Amino acid sequence: MRVVLGILGALVVGGIFSSVLRTLVIPRPTRSGFTRAVQTTVRWAFQMPADRFTSAEVKDRVLAPAASVAILMTLVGWLACFMIGYGLLEAAVSGLGATAALREAGSSMFTLGFASSEHADLTAIDFCAAATGPITIGLQIGYLPALYGAYQRRETEVTLLQARTGSPPWGPQILARYAQVGIIDSIGELFRGWERWSAEVSESHTTYPILIHFRSPKANRNWLVAMLAVMDAAALRLALNPSCPQAEVRMALRAGYVCLREIADVRGIPYDRDPSPDGPVSVTYEDFLQGLARMADQGYSAERTPEEAWPDFRGWRINYEAVAYRLAYDIDAVPAPWSGPRRTAEAIIVPDTPVDRRPVARS
Repeated sequence: MRVVLGILGALVVGGIFSSVLRTLVIPRPTRSGFTRAVQTTVRWAFQMPADRFTSAEVKDRVLAPAASVAILMTLVGWLACFMIGYGLLEAAVSGLGATAALREAGSSMFTLGFASSEHADLTAIDFCAAATGPITIGLQIGYLPALYGAYQRRETEVTLLQARTGSPPWGPQILARYAQVGIIDSIGELFRGWERWSAEVSESHTTYPILIHFRSPKANRNWLVAMLAVMDAAALRLALNPSCPQAEVRMALRAGYVCLREIADVRGIPYDRDPSPDGPVSVTYEDFLQGLARMADQGYSAERTPEEAWPDFRGWRINYEAVAYRLAYDIDAVPAPWSGPRRTAEAIIVPDTPVDRRPVARS
């Protein structure tokens, strides 16, 4: 029986140690079953009441703490499992009862020192337990600045996009806004910035998957919806104005769907790696015409007719639409035009666009 307890204890300690390494230390996308199970359970506890509401603002308030609570509960789960694992090892080595073994393991792990025994063969286990508790807590504390630094860098660009195009962002509205203020020729700067942003998000959100569920400070903003809007704007620009400079636009579009696919790989979301350009998309031709009408109202000049541009737009969008829609559904992003369905039936929020107040010339 003591041998079985020892094996179980070693497996628990080793497994949780592996989970800590995969989550906090190894700087590359690695999957920890324990971490994922804890965080999924916590998010489910928040998602269940959120699904009872149809208001995007109310759902955002309910879901906002979920990711932070998931991080805290992961730490609690690690410490609890370490204590159980060391308790099993101590029971196996010394023959202590379950209560006494857990008491000594907890006293050692949290360096409280209120429980000790006269068994010399427990010393090595006590020392290991005493090191494990502070190291795990220290690693978690060190993990938070990297996590929140990546979050702040992500949200800076999302906020800038709101100032430029409105919120929630929408692909046609981006081009319409740039045309409205007469800076459409400088839109390449936007796409260059979002190419780099996509690369940073790809790196941070695959290394720290919990970032996917960190919500924006405002209910009508969301990193995924912003990314989808920029990609749609790029696809529209390529389809409507083929003679304009394409390097920045195409690189931003490619960086966007590569980012989405890498996040999908980490989350185990299946997708077609080589979709047919002639395949169907959820955005209909009528939706496409509505977007073009919005752009034309603000003075956007297109080289192609809608009939000529539609096949190209559809061919670009099919590369990222399915993955973006699935992620938007999973994280319950703010409902926005051309961003797919949500977990509950919600009205699409029409973008709130900033209005320029220009001085009137006086005679």
